[in-house]
Amino acid sequence: DLGNNRIDQYASGIFQGIPPNIKILILPNNTIKGHLHPFPQLSDLTQLILDSNSLNGSLPELPRFTPRLKKLDLSNQAENGGFTGSILPGLSNLLDLEELRLAGNNLTQNIPSDIGNLEQLRVLNLSSNVLTDRIPSQLGKLAGIIEVLDLSHNRLNNNIPSELGNFELAVIYLSGNILNDPAPAALCVKDFDLRNDTNVCPPERNALRKFYESTKGSEWTENSNWEDDYLSPCFWFGVTCDLPFSSAGKIVQQIVQLDLRHNGLSGKLSDLSNLSSLQILDLSDNDIKGTIPATLGLLAN
Repeated sequence: DLGNNRIDQYASGIFQGIPPNIKILILPNNTIKGHLHPFPQLSDLTQLILDSNSLNGSLPELPRFTPRLKKLDLSNQAENGGFTGSILPGLSNLLDLEELRLAGNNLTQNIPSDIGNLEQLRVLNLSSNVLTDRIPSQLGKLAGIIEVLDLSHNRLNNNIPSELGNFELAVIYLSGNILNDPAPAALCVKDFDLRNDTNVCPPERNALRKFYESTKGSEWTENSNWEDDYLSPCFWFGVTCDLPFSSAGKIVQQIVQLDLRHNGLSGKLSDLSNLSSLQILDLSDNDIKGTIPATLGLLAN
């Protein structure tokens, strides 16, 4: 570990003197510059930490040279141009990879879908690059494994994959892209950096999604469209909206009725105060337990 020093050297010179059986190489916060080509064969290397230096050029074919890699951090090189080109090919061959940090570079093209095959991956940080195209739905295979997913400040577009709504344990950052609104409903009740953006996560839909989960919606007698991540709540079973109107350049409909009587609801009531235009609430003949939330009194309509 020679991190946080004043080492001013080309990467090629450093790697020429590295013993081939080295297991951990930690050199962050120095002034190491140049390319990572040619890259030596370091078959025993498990950690390569070179963040916050002045490296540039394309990424080496690390799955070939470092097959046992568990932690890779090449982030924050952009002041000197940073790494360019596409993200590492063949990442799925790094079967032990737990952390992949490539933030703060100038990487382009799309996110490789085979990242979803990394069964040990806990941290994926690709923020502050120039990545384009859609977020691959295959990342959903990391549900239950990944703890941090940061794809913020790129040029990613299209819909946010509904599979990200299955990330129960992860902190998810997607701000600073050009993604379509709204986000998947299930994602908006997770630890998601855009959950308070009313365009990305409409408050009425968030309230209904929490209500669905707290009253065991998957067990309801009828729950048509309640699990659709993109369809307007106005088309969910038991939900009635008012006539559409224009607001701030967008067509808006507000929920005025929630009628789920005799529909097999159980569990407890959640906070419905964000249904600010609700006029009729009928949950009779169900098996709801607990207390009535005090916030129900905020439904002045």
